[in-house]
Amino acid sequence: MTQDDDDLDSLVRKRIRALRVAQGWSLEELATRARVSQSTLSRIENGRRRLALDQLVTLARALDTSLDQLVETAADDVLTSPMIDAAHGVMRWPVRADPGLSVVRQRITDPPPDNPARMRAHPGREWLVVLSGTAVLLLGNRRIRVETNQAAEFPTMLPHAIGAEGGPCDVLGIFDRDARRGHQRGDDD
Repeated sequence: MTQDDDDLDSLVRKRIRALRVAQGWSLEELATRARVSQSTLSRIENGRRRLALDQLVTLARALDTSLDQLVETAADDVLTSPMIDAAHGVMRWPVRADPGLSVVRQRITDPPPDNPARMRAHPGREWLVVLSGTAVLLLGNRRIRVETNQAAEFPTMLPHAIGAEGGPCDVLGIFDRDARRGHQRGDDD
């Protein structure tokens, strides 16, 4: 076994124990749920028994997690710098764990459009929270005020637009891949 394998082995054992403790379960309770003996579970947690794939799958299920999450290694790069689009007042961060998602911060100064033809519809979903100020979300035929610390989530196949009310507002949004592409195409309009 290499040093990296030993580190992963130790990490997985610590996660099993930490997840068990977080659930408030004794060794006996987790052993029963995973259908392994209490002594086997104890030896797994303490490094005195080899980790076997079939047992890891069973333990992951019993702990209500996935095998992927149980064996995931810590990322070296935990910080991400934003991509800045100064022309549109936007900062965008990719989500490494789900490459389809982007987090976007935008300062909105203009009111929502008066003309419904300026509203966009495209595949995807959006979630946003107003960090400061008041935003107005036009969604289909609805006009929705979204105030500081309120969030909105909606399918983007509904025609939509967002603007500021009573002064600038700062919005943090999460876009899936389709929603992000829909807005990138619309930026050229």
